[in-house]
This record gives sequence, C-alpha cells and structure tokens, in this order.
Amino acid sequence: MDVLKVGGSAGLNFEAIVADVADLWREGYRMVLVHGGSDATNRLAERLGHTPRFVTSESGYTSRFTDRTTLEIFLMATALINRRWVEALQGRGVNALGLSGLDGRLVEGRRKDVLRVVEAGRVRVLRGDWTGVPERVDRRLLGFLIESGYLPVIAPVAVSPQGEALNVDGDRLAAVVAGTLRASTLVILTNVPGVLRRYPDEASLIGRVTRSELDALGASVQGGMRKKLLAAGAALDAGVRRVIIADGRRSSPLRSALAGEGTVLEA
Repeated sequence: MDVLKVGGSAGLNFEAIVADVADLWREGYRMVLVHGGSDATNRLAERLGHTPRFVTSESGYTSRFTDRTTLEIFLMATALINRRWVEALQGRGVNALGLSGLDGRLVEGRRKDVLRVVEAGRVRVLRGDWTGVPERVDRRLLGFLIESGYLPVIAPVAVSPQGEALNVDGDRLAAVVAGTLRASTLVILTNVPGVLRRYPDEASLIGRVTRSELDALGASVQGGMRKKLLAAGAALDAGVRRVIIADGRRSSPLRSALAGEGTVLEA
C-alpha cells in the first residue's frame, strides 16, 4: 500500500498521472490519492473578487490566510478538483471514491485560529483563520474502503473537534495518511524534478537524502519545497520507509517516481 500526493500547482501532467494510476491499479497496485488545490483556489478567488492573502510565520513558512470567505472558496475549488480526479479515474476503469477529511470525520485536525506572522519586519497576531494541522486519520474507515475495492481520493480538508471544516496542507495530510496506513512509499508529485540544491536550476537535483540529513536540507530550501520536506520527515518518523518527491510534469510520472527518479528520502 502506497500513498500518492499530487500537488495543487499549475503545470502537472494530469492525464499522464491518471494513466499511470489506472495502469498500476489494473496490475494490482493499491494506493490512496491525496490532491492539493492551491492554484485552483487562487484562480477562483480572483474570479470572485476575493484576492488571496499569503502570510509568513515566525518560523519562515508561507501559507494562505484562510478567512471564512476564503475557506468557502477553498471548499468549492477542492470539491471540483476531487470530482475531476474521480471522473478521470472512473473513465479508466478505476473505482475511485472522492472524499474530503470532513466526510465521516476521516481526518481530524487542530484549528490554528490565531496566527503569529511577520509583516514588514514586525510580528503581528491574526485571528479568524480557518487553517488546521491534520493529526488523526480514521484508519478503520480508510482500510474498509480500500479492502472493498475503492481507490480513495482525498481533498485537503479536515474537521476540527468542534465539527468545523479546516483548510489543511496537502503534503502534511498525505504524510499523516501514509503513516496511519503504514505505507511503504509516499510519492509527492510536484512541478519540479525534485529537491533542487540551487532553485530553479533543475540540473541541481538532489537524488538521495537520509533522515539524518533532512532537517539541515529543509532549513536551506525556500517556498513550497520546505513544507514538502517537513511532511517527508513526519512520514519517515511515522514508519514510512521512503518518500519520493518527483516530477509530475513528465510522461509516466508515477512509474518514474517509483523507479527512483526524483529525490528519494529514506529513513
């Protein structure tokens, strides 16, 4: 059992990923697919006149500030993406079943309703945020779906203890799912070849990283890759044997990643 995370950025080869998943599924390969939704949320928010706002935490991580309106836009965008994945996989004979973590309390998380962010060199406290940290996946429910022949397709939405919908990071969600299922591999497909030592120089791809090297590497990279490395560390710490960050733009992206192309992070 493996977990596949497909990023929400523009430029990924959707049809090639679907084809790989379907071909591997017919060969008996079983997986859970977690998808993102950042690019679609940005585009929908702009169309609705609600400009996206991004903030940087004191620890240097950049994320979307999710007020209630943004949360509703995020739910709409990720629901549409989820339906698109399910439709495409069903069209290729895969019995995909679309979910968010909100459904059946599949994914429970902790709401970060107060954020400490850095703006113009000063620390500010922001309230009214609807983002969260995924903490627990219902293994019994997910296992039942897999054993019943479904391929779960999970949108990055969690539920708080109070029943609130939460915007959660898809990479961290995938890491929690992989750890819960004791997955052998977590594959993260993104719009670069893997971890680059000198972004955006794709020739500077780092091929192998051990867990002992991961924290130092994470401190040296910027942007979304930093969050992916944080998620990779969490997955390895939870018992996942390897995490592969690979190019989702190419042909046969999943097969190539499973063959070891991209950046392979091992315990």
